[in-house]
Amino acid sequence: MPRVSLDSLVEGVRRRETRAIARAISLVEDSSPMRLELLTQLFPHTGHAYKVGITGAPGAGKSTLTYQLIPRLTQQGFRVAVLAVDPTSPFSGGAILGDRIRFDEEFREVYIRSLASRGSLGGLSRGVPPAVRVLEAAGYDLILIETVGAGQLQVDVRYVADTVLLVLVPEAGDVVQAMKAGIIEIADVYVINKADREGAGRMRMELRNALELGGRPKGWNPPILLTEAVNGKGIDEVVAHMLEHRRYQQESGGWHQRRREQLEWELQSLIHDALERQAKTLTRQLFDAQTLEKILTGAENPFPRILEWLR
Repeated sequence: MPRVSLDSLVEGVRRRETRAIARAISLVEDSSPMRLELLTQLFPHTGHAYKVGITGAPGAGKSTLTYQLIPRLTQQGFRVAVLAVDPTSPFSGGAILGDRIRFDEEFREVYIRSLASRGSLGGLSRGVPPAVRVLEAAGYDLILIETVGAGQLQVDVRYVADTVLLVLVPEAGDVVQAMKAGIIEIADVYVINKADREGAGRMRMELRNALELGGRPKGWNPPILLTEAVNGKGIDEVVAHMLEHRRYQQESGGWHQRRREQLEWELQSLIHDALERQAKTLTRQLFDAQTLEKILTGAENPFPRILEWLR
């Protein structure tokens, strides 16, 4: 991209032009070096947004909860944007990129974007941190990040969000599954959605017991809230505890430490992408088609080549 075009793209993002934001996110989502030039220009205008991660199992109601949070947050004066991570096909590389039409029609001042997970096993996409930077540069000061919800270990959200909401449903075994996955340990606010179903109260008690047995560090005591997101019940309480957690983090000193961890994860992801591109190029150099055929037939051992390169 010519320098003039890059400059105009940055100006468009700063003016909060929808097409410029969309193009910029597509650019930083790509693993090409061009995104680093764009991020370089955007960086001075970033770092200020409050980021809320929404994670949980498929069908827990994450999208419905997000839908209900938006108007309540905009009413409080926040400029809200949403990044929703969708699963990528392991075969085509494409993503489902779920239907956000009802969002777009009802919340015209809210920027909503689906991102492909691109094979990430942490419930996120490595494109999330740079996409957050684009939205911050566009003036959005509260960004909701919805994880893929495909059953993976969704702990990566901890490294991009200031507050993590874990959405559960009162079905048998949900607490146990959350404990096995590790996501129960990274939540700041627990939301038992679809609380009109039988067992919601029992699940709340079991979750509290599980947290106490886990010996969580002293400090923030994560609330366990009951909601019926489809009816809007309990959502105001979720917002109140989100903002309370933000205040607590800022006053206790945890905010700075968390932001430092987020920055380290973001930079590590960028370097990982660069190394991955180099690894693909190097593999083709070391193992051309003829060499691969020899390895397949057992005529050549591939590992000495790698050992020689490492030396």
